[in-house]
Amino acid sequence: MKNQNAPSPPEDCIRRYKKLLYTRRAEEILAELYKQQEMRTPTHFGIGQEAVAVGVCDALESGDVIYSHHRCHTHYLAKGGSLLGLVAELYGRVDGCSRGRGGSVHLSDLQAGVIATAAILGETIAVAVGSALAFQMDQKKKVAVCFFGDAVMEEGIIYESLNFAAIHRVPVLFVCENNGYSTESPHRARQPEGTDFCDRVRAFKIPASRLDGNDVGSVHAAAQEALAQCRSGAGPAFFECVTYRWREHVGPNFDYELKRTYRTREEIERWMEQCPIQRSAKALIASGAANQADLEGWRSEIDSQIHETVAAAKCSPWPEPETLLDNVF
Repeated sequence: MKNQNAPSPPEDCIRRYKKLLYTRRAEEILAELYKQQEMRTPTHFGIGQEAVAVGVCDALESGDVIYSHHRCHTHYLAKGGSLLGLVAELYGRVDGCSRGRGGSVHLSDLQAGVIATAAILGETIAVAVGSALAFQMDQKKKVAVCFFGDAVMEEGIIYESLNFAAIHRVPVLFVCENNGYSTESPHRARQPEGTDFCDRVRAFKIPASRLDGNDVGSVHAAAQEALAQCRSGAGPAFFECVTYRWREHVGPNFDYELKRTYRTREEIERWMEQCPIQRSAKALIASGAANQADLEGWRSEIDSQIHETVAAAKCSPWPEPETLLDNVF
């Protein structure tokens, strides 16, 4: 097992920083474009939560697969999903990853190992366990990862899946992104005081870790160790990654811009001070792996790439009406 305290090589830290920045800038640019009302799909942005997706996905191998939920852009991009496929999907065009039919919450890129995302709470968890069971039955050293929000811990499917995975020791990593809210309901409105998700999971004899979900290095190191255990036949693992979403539950705005009162602007800004991109940038500069000019150059390159992809997506044709019932069973 890799020592989680051992520093990563500079090139690895730079790669993860670029992935963080790429994911963040893609969503920020799309959030601004969304306001033009050309994307006619409800869109859940994961801005602020990128370190969970990048930390875990950077530790995966090409044959591993992931499943996600409604706030899925970060996982899709971190696993290598096509940016054109994402952008064109939001615009409803035929080059979208679901050929313009699925919208923001139904992303898939089988070549990249992004199997499915879905908006129904907890829907993909049992399916991820099924993929892990298939890997085990086929004697493949592959792992299935399922990302989900903390509200899933109030659903029966997670406990059924944990129990099955533990009994059969299947290679699945459960990743709970605990951002403190289910839509606009905080933990205190949904969970008894002192609730500990990891304690619940340990009741199934599954190793569970609570992680700083804004520290990409910590998430990555923990993922490497957990994934190695999964591949070895030791069975499933569980992460609770504590993080925070900056924007509204669904849509491109900040809650305070719309005068919503379920959380304060001060709370949001306190979490923004823990920005995973800024934390990673400061670490790169402190270690001497990069300087400010490097950071600015990478951002410029990434922004150019994203804008070029947006232009290509908007040139993609609309699906032909006669294909409306294709792949409907």
